[in-house]
Amino acid sequence: MSKTKTFIKNLGPGLLFASMAIGTSHLVLSTKAGAQYGWIMVIPIILANIFKYPFFEFGVRYTHLTNKTLIEGYRNRGKGYLWFYASITLVTTFTILAALYTVTAGLFINLFKISDISIAHVALGLFVLISSLLIVGRYRFLENSLKFVVSILFIALIATTALVILRGQVEEVENFSPTPIFNEAGILFLIGLMGWMPTTVEASSWVSLWSIEKWKNKAGKPTLKQSLQEFNTGYFLTALLAIFFLIIGWMTLYGTNTQLSGNAVTFADQVVSLFTTHIGSWAYVFIAVSAFATMFSTCMTAHDAVARVSLDILDLLSPKTVLTGRKGVFALAVVVLALVNFVVIAAFAANMGELVALATGVSFVFAPIIGYMNLKNVMSADLPAAHRPSRGLQLLTYAGIVFLSFFSLLYFWMVIF
Repeated sequence: MSKTKTFIKNLGPGLLFASMAIGTSHLVLSTKAGAQYGWIMVIPIILANIFKYPFFEFGVRYTHLTNKTLIEGYRNRGKGYLWFYASITLVTTFTILAALYTVTAGLFINLFKISDISIAHVALGLFVLISSLLIVGRYRFLENSLKFVVSILFIALIATTALVILRGQVEEVENFSPTPIFNEAGILFLIGLMGWMPTTVEASSWVSLWSIEKWKNKAGKPTLKQSLQEFNTGYFLTALLAIFFLIIGWMTLYGTNTQLSGNAVTFADQVVSLFTTHIGSWAYVFIAVSAFATMFSTCMTAHDAVARVSLDILDLLSPKTVLTGRKGVFALAVVVLALVNFVVIAAFAANMGELVALATGVSFVFAPIIGYMNLKNVMSADLPAAHRPSRGLQLLTYAGIVFLSFFSLLYFWMVIF
């Protein structure tokens, strides 16, 4: 089998990671970063992707070498590790999916010009559709469908970015004053951007769960080198697309004093309009469908992952009650998550901004702790010494922990004082 065919065959966890990451952090936060603060925001985007890389890579490494999930590794380090991760999962369960579905519902309303249906009702329809797809299709459908969606999205975004660059940067309004980055609002936005760039650190365990699920569905297990190559491709793709979204926001809105709304429907209209105004009305359907596909695939992957993680945690906390693999239990987990997050969306109404701020804040504050937990896993006796991270990767991990800890402490200081 040729290297290309082998690579395509091994596509799965890294692809799902890319699909899940290219959502709110990219479409919402990267676009807003370029629109409000300009090209300079490429620096925190690149730094966040570099410093968080080891945390996610360890999920692939640990699972491949032990055939265990990162969450099982936490349990092996001590019950305290597992309970800590369980508490974070509980908090994010009520925020991440709600935020993603709210943005997606807003894009749907904008795409089809629906004015008489609320965000909550559209989100409910999306919950029903996506839950049905996950329950019926399971992992195999998720992987196969996303190979198509991510490929189309990548091509569409390259074309859109090229068109925006060819048209040139929008003309600044008279007396334009750049939005300050280092005031309270700017720093809080910066923390939110890095909190979900490329995605939340707790999602490292999602990658490990998808890896195990893929091996169940495929004959044979790839080598460690092949698994890391597949993940690295997906990771690089997420970083590159984040820069594409930033360029689009910067070249089409920076200097116009346009503020992107926190309301999901208004935001969706602004995003689609900034593309079509700059490129041409002929691009409306192309842009709207691409943006909706981006968020739809993100909702699907995140919903699947949170359901799997929740079941894995419950199994480890209560070993006598084995839930993972039992018929109907995964379906129940998917439905319960849909109902819980629908209630959250109904309570927050259309204010996407509050949901995203809450979700990104929680993720950012706990990121360095989860990063340290992942390092403990891969440096433990669970892994052969020859396959533990290199000295350089260990140093990058410590640098990432220090980097994220500094901003977490700054976030605490600003919120509390």
